[in-house]
Amino acid sequence: MTALILPHLPQLLAEAADHAEAIVAEARAAVSARVTVEGRLDRAALDAEQHVAHGLAWAAAYAETLRQTAAWAGALAADGAFTESEALPAQLLAFEYLSQLAGGIPMNQGETFRLADLGLIDDRLRGVIDRLRPGAGQAVKTRIVALLETARGRPSLEASGLDATLDMVRDQFQAFAAEKISPFAHGWHLRDELIPLALLRELADLGVFGLTVPEAHGGSGLGKIAMCVVSEALSRGWIGTGSLGTRSEIAAELILAHGTPDQKARLLPAIASGEIIPTAVFTEPEAGSDLGSLRTRAVRAGDVWRISGAKTWITHAARADLMTLLVRTDPASKDHRGLSMFLAEKPRGTASDPFPAAGMSGGEIGVIGYRGMKEYELAFDGFEVPHANLLGGQEGQGFSQLMATFESARIQTAARAIGVGQAALDIALDYALARRQFGQAIADFPRVTNKLAMMAAELLGARRLAWFAARAKDEGRRCDLEAGMAKLVAARIAWACADNAVQIHGGTGFAVEQPVSRLLADARILNIFEGAGEIQAQVIARRLLEGAN
Repeated sequence: MTALILPHLPQLLAEAADHAEAIVAEARAAVSARVTVEGRLDRAALDAEQHVAHGLAWAAAYAETLRQTAAWAGALAADGAFTESEALPAQLLAFEYLSQLAGGIPMNQGETFRLADLGLIDDRLRGVIDRLRPGAGQAVKTRIVALLETARGRPSLEASGLDATLDMVRDQFQAFAAEKISPFAHGWHLRDELIPLALLRELADLGVFGLTVPEAHGGSGLGKIAMCVVSEALSRGWIGTGSLGTRSEIAAELILAHGTPDQKARLLPAIASGEIIPTAVFTEPEAGSDLGSLRTRAVRAGDVWRISGAKTWITHAARADLMTLLVRTDPASKDHRGLSMFLAEKPRGTASDPFPAAGMSGGEIGVIGYRGMKEYELAFDGFEVPHANLLGGQEGQGFSQLMATFESARIQTAARAIGVGQAALDIALDYALARRQFGQAIADFPRVTNKLAMMAAELLGARRLAWFAARAKDEGRRCDLEAGMAKLVAARIAWACADNAVQIHGGTGFAVEQPVSRLLADARILNIFEGAGEIQAQVIARRLLEGAN
């Protein structure tokens, strides 16, 4: 089967990345010419040109995916570990992404970006695409599915390229999810139940909530790549369990970066151990992604602040013990400069009394997926927070404090998306191998084979991109660009995987009792929360264009 691997593939993958980056450079120059006024990026012009600006973001994310895939392949080849399990999906991915760069990138189901939208008609990609084409034929896709069959139960088809410690962590959480989460996830979903407290305790004992918290504060002191590995494995079991660590990650990062010594000593060990379950309380009914327009107010009265206002889409709010609460402390301000962050403690609620705190009430928002922690609307009417719980003891810094956490949150969301996508591939593969029609397993039909093979190829690339962003974060580099790309691409892949998994199931997949229907509902949220896809594309485009001027 090695005959299916293209000659000199690691070098060809690097060449594909080179060509993609050259095209992105031309596209960036063309978009920059449209949105630059007197040498500076013009916000109104950028908004008016969102289609091509966001297309640039997608093109750049594709190019970075190809670059990181090529770098991973080169490292494996140097170690003699680049087998057909890695090579075949990698060459399929490179062919597909270069072909889309040349012909049109689907930003979603109804919006396609084409180079011609910028007046760029470039045939330079054709040569490398033609060289990759034999590596994307039917025989290759059929072989990928055969390899997937032998790899069932493993974290992924391809070798990770990670060190032994991270591979061990990956295997541990994959096994845990397969035993303790996957068999029960659909029942929890159908009954719309909170994640069992016994499972939370097990996850706490495994160190999930203190994964990246320094050992000096009671955590494991691991990096963001470990966060990705764990989040993917748990989300492969159920997105709810993969998301449990998100709010702990945000709270811990806020406190580590900005907290007072007392706040760090008092809260970090309890967050790391799972004794304190945090929730993020940022979004408001009329604000959405425009956090600078938040209206919830905090008024100081001696040693306390009294909070009044409304919040919405608050995950795991009833069970939480601590709210990272973003409110307006300067009534004269109209933008982000008047916002402050509080570490607002509250009693944990119960099913009969979800919000027992004085000055606070809430109600559940019913959702089609992403269950297990539940979503809530909250109302504050004089809810008191001690002044000592103002993050860092600083007013007016809440927005900038929060922005620093978005990188980690978006990287973790990318990992969750990969986990959901992998779960969709798992269940689609199992069904396609077992289901027989016209005298053969439906996995043997090319249209089914091709869906499964493309899922594997795109998930391979998404991992490389997410881990690249995580590595940048671990190295202390600004990585909002990389994190945004990882989240943007992985969220779309998760939806495509889930949608294709339902299609492979046919009418069976439309039944609520089938787990694949849950995966479709779960996947849909990934392109919305932690910054909608349109917001991600806008952030990426702005960063690329700022660098062009």
